[in-house]
Amino acid sequence: QVQLVESGGGSVQPGGFLRLSCVVSGLSGSRFSIYAMGWYRQAPGKQRELVARITSNGSTNYADSAKGRFTISRDNAKNTVYLQMNSLKPEDTAVYYCNGGYYNSNYWGQGTQVTVSS
Repeated sequence: QVQLVESGGGSVQPGGFLRLSCVVSGLSGSRFSIYAMGWYRQAPGKQRELVARITSNGSTNYADSAKGRFTISRDNAKNTVYLQMNSLKPEDTAVYYCNGGYYNSNYWGQGTQVTVSS
């Protein structure tokens, strides 16, 4: 059973930073390395949106709102994907979800709350 477990969320003031982690378990051998991994977020009353994505070969793409402030990375040896979030703004407040996908396989974590408020 594949599980994605996020951590690192919390409450910060505007301008602060957080580092989210997502540990993936249940994938045999080195299969984590072939998965594209992404971070999505969903704010109250809004649709879930892509924040950042990293492919199996390390290529990344970001939502316009995240460019220059957020960095996605992965450690295949630890089956973990990270999202470093700097210069946080109140509009970054949302539940952040980790996603892993490979062809017809698609998995989601339970989410971690990020609140940016003064």
